Amino acid sequence: MKEYQLKYGCNPNQGNAKLYMSSGKDLPFTILNGNPGYINFLDALNGWQLVSELARALDYPAATSFKHVSPTSAAIGLPLNDSLKKACFVSDLSGPDLSPLACAYARARGADRLSSFGDFIALSEPCDLATAKLIRYQVSDGIIAPGYAPEALNLLKEKKNGKYNIIQIDSSYQPSALEAKEVFGITFMQERNNLEISLDSFSNIVTANKKLPPEAKRDLVVALICLKYTQSNSVAYAYDGQAIGIGAGQQSRIHCTRLAGAKADAWFLRQADKVLNLPFKEDLPTPTRDNVIDAYIHKNQEDCCQEGIWQRYFIKKPEPFSEEEKEAYLKEITGVSCGSDAFFPFPDNIVRAYQSGVSYIAQPGGSIRDQQVIEMCDKLGITMAFTGNRLFHH
Repeated sequence: MKEYQLKYGCNPNQGNAKLYMSSGKDLPFTILNGNPGYINFLDALNGWQLVSELARALDYPAATSFKHVSPTSAAIGLPLNDSLKKACFVSDLSGPDLSPLACAYARARGADRLSSFGDFIALSEPCDLATAKLIRYQVSDGIIAPGYAPEALNLLKEKKNGKYNIIQIDSSYQPSALEAKEVFGITFMQERNNLEISLDSFSNIVTANKKLPPEAKRDLVVALICLKYTQSNSVAYAYDGQAIGIGAGQQSRIHCTRLAGAKADAWFLRQADKVLNLPFKEDLPTPTRDNVIDAYIHKNQEDCCQEGIWQRYFIKKPEPFSEEEKEAYLKEITGVSCGSDAFFPFPDNIVRAYQSGVSYIAQPGGSIRDQQVIEMCDKLGITMAFTGNRLFHH
């Protein structure tokens, strides 16, 4: 296929939309089902780059959930403990029903479930039946992977009344070293960002605390590879092989840090006993459960414990989750890794990250206030590495 005609561009009023290779070569993908749109392809192609890099760097299957050209999360295929299974709504699965790839997807989808609603999925490995079974019940726009098991493909084709978008990418495809895009009739050209992020990227530890265990290095790799494909400015928190909070596209870095931290806090709170044991009605749809859990944690839309409201969702009235209880629960969290796509300009970012359990940080360095940032890390006992590499993505 030399050219793919799209229904429209970013918006319905933007017609004459298509995909093609400026080299005249065939497009490096096949559409197996559906009719993906302009933004679907932006999510799919960025997501594929993320998961293929993550799998290559850490030698695990990887998955990501993408929305509006930024990941909501990404993860590698580590096993899930019982609490995480329950938080990700897969507590009834085990063994072959939770393959490493399925674990990666369950983690990526489960980290920020509200943002993942209507996502585009990218998988580093051919989609197996176990992963397809998880995807079957999620509200999702489509998927990209280097292949599909026949039974997995048949199952996915049933989604959205047979209109689910399924793309197969040629995993051997390598783009040109130069990339170009056009804005306002002006062509921008640059070298592709081929920076390799690996477990060896954190040798320049600038803090008094030099402790950086293998698990922290792994999680910093997850955070930084996520940031490489997240709209800047961006900050990512990672834990246990997955991104648990991404603050994307903010003009102020402290706002990135706060946003990512708030999402990380919510991810941990979802695994608190009070949340895991909420007495939901059995027939409550999963998206409604997600919204109710968010409301229960944040009280940002309605108090779902109030009389006249709790009856909509629960078989009995749940106990409120007090601010004091949440604060005490989060205070026990440590060992979180945090990455930033550019330097932290002020130590307030360090303080906010520490409040969400951050013990390890990787950032480029290069601020005139680097020393103040280092001193705050030293005060809080945080290990910080300067990578020397900015990861802006636009």
